[in-house]
Amino acid sequence: MKHLTDTHAHSVASTHAYSTIEEYFRAASDKGLQLFSITDHGPEMPDSPHPWHFGNMRVLPRLRYGVAMLRGIEANILASSARCLDVNNTLMSFMDFGIGSFHEPVFKPVSRKEHTKAMIAAMETGLIQILGHPGNPNYPINIEDVIRAARDNNVLIEINNSSFISSRLGSEPYCMQILETVQKLDWKVALSSDSHVHYTVGDVDVAFEKTKQIGFAEKNIITLNARRLLEFLAEHGKPVAQELSGWLDSVESAEITKF
Repeated sequence: MKHLTDTHAHSVASTHAYSTIEEYFRAASDKGLQLFSITDHGPEMPDSPHPWHFGNMRVLPRLRYGVAMLRGIEANILASSARCLDVNNTLMSFMDFGIGSFHEPVFKPVSRKEHTKAMIAAMETGLIQILGHPGNPNYPINIEDVIRAARDNNVLIEINNSSFISSRLGSEPYCMQILETVQKLDWKVALSSDSHVHYTVGDVDVAFEKTKQIGFAEKNIITLNARRLLEFLAEHGKPVAQELSGWLDSVESAEITKF
């Protein structure tokens, strides 16, 4: 079974990334992906695009080369109890979905208790649909509490391919504990590349292999294909699911015809 989507990628709008939207579309098509997502950093990150950037993503094409693109954001989880994320309802009304993540320039690591509290508070806002790279060793958490909260709020747990190969070194044992706990609690994951250059869009091979190693239920990998992902977003009332329904039917029909 091939993994056909990518829910986490950064464009040149985040200045520590290196590729344009067009380059991502072409690379995703070349790799046979059904769908990818651009999720540049939220406003509190030092190299984030201006907030207007996110509202204006509506001018970007949904489809090129037979591939769909989702308009997302990687919001920053904040330490403030009064403000859990650096996004609000107005900004998120323009987005197809949001990821919520810890980043050191925005939230200095403190304690397991505070990290857990902040993650849960972010999910309870209803503003994010995916919890980003929760296996970061700099932010220890009470894993079971976080995953129960994710399940209660219908938020996917991200298993981030970059955490195994290039970013957040030392993440692997924590990612595996998280994956095993998600399996124990019968919850759901999103596999993603966290690509910062178009060459790696859709590259989730290591994360996918880790799910196989522990016998993780494939039905709970929501990013496995576009239909699963769009049905999940429909549960959150996201109009993109309906917007892309015709395209999805045609893509699936074409794939059936191949065989």
